[in-house]
Amino acid sequence: MSVNLLKDLLAERGVLLADGATGTNLFAMGLETGDAPELWNVDYPARIAANYQSFVDAGSDIILTNTFGGTHYRLKLHDAAHRVHELNVAGVKIGREVADKAGRSVIIAGSIGPTGEIPEPMGTLSHNDAVSAFAEQAEALKDGGADVLWIETMSSTQEAEAAIEGANQTGLPVICTYIFDTNGRSMMGVTPADMMQSCAHEDHRSYACGSNCGVGASELVMAICNMRNAPAGDKAVLVSKANCGIPEYVNGAIHYNGTPEIMARYATMAMDAGADIIGGCCGTSPEHVAAMRKALDGHTKGAAPTVEEIESVLGEVSKGGKAQFAGDLSVAGGAAEGAVTDRRSRRR
Repeated sequence: MSVNLLKDLLAERGVLLADGATGTNLFAMGLETGDAPELWNVDYPARIAANYQSFVDAGSDIILTNTFGGTHYRLKLHDAAHRVHELNVAGVKIGREVADKAGRSVIIAGSIGPTGEIPEPMGTLSHNDAVSAFAEQAEALKDGGADVLWIETMSSTQEAEAAIEGANQTGLPVICTYIFDTNGRSMMGVTPADMMQSCAHEDHRSYACGSNCGVGASELVMAICNMRNAPAGDKAVLVSKANCGIPEYVNGAIHYNGTPEIMARYATMAMDAGADIIGGCCGTSPEHVAAMRKALDGHTKGAAPTVEEIESVLGEVSKGGKAQFAGDLSVAGGAAEGAVTDRRSRRR
């Protein structure tokens, strides 16, 4: 049923609208910095349901569950490593109840984020241990009733491939998105074309792939263009889930400067660039998503935007992103695979 639902909705609607931020909106409901959002699936289920419902009401076709940090590696930081099944099942079941009363088909996507560990040989996370951890979470998400499994905010092909391998054990469709935030590459040096090649491998194939988070909508639209230009890019199902502008520190809190109007323009440009599933990441509210819904419904797909058009509407694109678009891979960008940084555990 799950594969057919995703295929059927893509065939019926052409482009699907995903949701917006989870963390940003939960912070507005009282989540404190350092808290595990996944615990709210049990402690405050009504708040999680309200967050899901807000995006259904805004017009989202796909809702990501509040399970981004749901591996035992992330939950152990909150003394909850033994609660993987409980918390992931709860996060999906809340979404399932919201979707089932929507009056239309809404896909519930089980969110899977990075473990926060560094893969071997630079770190201590073995491939087998990573696969096992992701499979444990994926099975729990399936038990809860997820339609698809959505791996997100990946930087390393090693970890992403382990996540896909683990998730594929469930038989559910798998989506995998990377974060390209370092001169057109992930912080581990992966380009959009590298990701396309990895996600198409028979040992760790995903149904769809793309990008989320990052340093702004312009860079993400550029990444989608580069994915479409990659080998086999014309056949892939691509995902674009950009941050709502750039974060700014205002009155003691982080705010994103993207307006509903800017996110609406981003959505139509992402569609023209070749994205099949479009949504928002950090900072994206239901108001932003509603504007994206209206824009997509009124837009007919056009030619892919040029670099100049992207920059004139959404802001500057990195030299690395431009170089990839021009086919010049000699331009330096990002660190080599295996580099270490604390952004591995960034949340939506």
